Amino acid sequence: MIETGRIVIVGAGMGALYAALELAPHPVVMISPEELGHGASSAWAQGGVAAAMAGNDSPEAHADDTENAGAGTVDAEVAAMVTRVARAHIVELTDLGTPFDRSKDGGYVLSREAAHSVPRVVRVKGDQAGKQIMETLIEAVRATPSVQVIEGTQAVRLEVEDGTVTGVWITDANAPATPVLIRCPAVLLAGGGSGGLYAQTTNPARIRGQVIGFAARAGAQIADPEFVQFHPTAIATGEDPAPLATEALRGEGAVLVNAEGERFMQALHKDAELAPRDIVARAIFAETQAGRAPALDTRDAIGAELPERFPAVTEACARGGIDPLRQVIPVAAAAHYHMGGVATAQNGRASLDHLWVCGEASSTGLHGANRLASNGLLEALVFARNAAADISAETELTDAQPLQLLLDTGTPSDADTVQALRDTMTKHVGVRRNAAGLRAALREIARLEALSAQDESFLNMCATATLITAAALRREESRGGHWRDDFPEADPKLAVRTQITLPEALTIRARACEDQT
Repeated sequence: MIETGRIVIVGAGMGALYAALELAPHPVVMISPEELGHGASSAWAQGGVAAAMAGNDSPEAHADDTENAGAGTVDAEVAAMVTRVARAHIVELTDLGTPFDRSKDGGYVLSREAAHSVPRVVRVKGDQAGKQIMETLIEAVRATPSVQVIEGTQAVRLEVEDGTVTGVWITDANAPATPVLIRCPAVLLAGGGSGGLYAQTTNPARIRGQVIGFAARAGAQIADPEFVQFHPTAIATGEDPAPLATEALRGEGAVLVNAEGERFMQALHKDAELAPRDIVARAIFAETQAGRAPALDTRDAIGAELPERFPAVTEACARGGIDPLRQVIPVAAAAHYHMGGVATAQNGRASLDHLWVCGEASSTGLHGANRLASNGLLEALVFARNAAADISAETELTDAQPLQLLLDTGTPSDADTVQALRDTMTKHVGVRRNAAGLRAALREIARLEALSAQDESFLNMCATATLITAAALRREESRGGHWRDDFPEADPKLAVRTQITLPEALTIRARACEDQT
């Protein structure tokens, strides 16, 4: 056991880095599974950050679009707060050195993405926003003496006494063995979502719901876990994780076609390719299931400018043997963003004392049932600052020494068991769901969990998978990213956020197992 006066931040993505800077001069230690800048979902974000920066836009319009996309379950107060401060965060990132795209007159170049009423996505080099913002923040963190980063480590468990978090158990990220307890005055969880729980995902390989899972195992309230957003245009060339064809391409006029060359979105929604993500994802899924090979065609809208304007997309196509200047880009729906997570108040607090959460591990009420494009990075920034301010007010400023850790090494989670869990989630808890499939998933999760009962990282994955699946089974309607073939209509009585604990989800799972016997 190690005692420290440092605040422990679990994660190393945008929210974690931003919070560490906001907490200075409070001493902080960041628990990072990878070298800074690697393996974080934030670094892979292509579109940018949504903010009302244009003269014809407003925070109120941004909030309205957020609520409309969220399909009836967005917390209006949270949406108003986040959109009101969005501009300040863009200015802050600019001052730190983020090279946002600018016009000749110095204004920000703004893209329009799905379900936005006007262009308001601030970007970097077309599709490099996440990478460039992360590089800017990493440089600032490296220059901040109060921040210690311990790379190659992962958190697996929270220490809780009488409803108060008193520490974090950590282990080697690549070869976990017996974990070591770090006792600390406050814990901020900023360790990402759960996309990697699915066999088809755009998330980094490590992002498999572990942070949400161990918070739930510690007793934290979880909100909206059934609402998983599937990005409609993951590039379908066989990579795992799948590279992303950013929505900004469709904002620039790229169109979706099938093997017959038909633009199938025009018949499904008035906004065609810029319809809300859940609608486009289901359309892509339907085309795939029907064997009609959905694809994104950038040739007329962007053409020869693609390599310069969207280098990440161009590189991903090249790896898959696709020449997007002459060919369409094959796409598929893939798990992309988790609207659910640890229930989090506006000040970043979770239901357990001395525990704060920001970024995709949280569920703040901003996204509702369907996240508005490019609101994810914005939420991470806003709640990182809010949480940091609240932690600073609650925590004494100390002069803590850097931690010295010596971790044992063991063995990683069994790859076949993890893959079986991912296959189960894609098959039964994916773009389209029904009661029989969800119950089958719960039974399989229970079986897999029993096979690896000593593997804490896998137990955390199974906890999150159970929460997603149990909440999806309990919500007998279709809303936003949650689609039930057996309940295809939205139920007005269910236009409320889900609140659930792991014991409640395990009770639902136990019933599903009993139904089989």
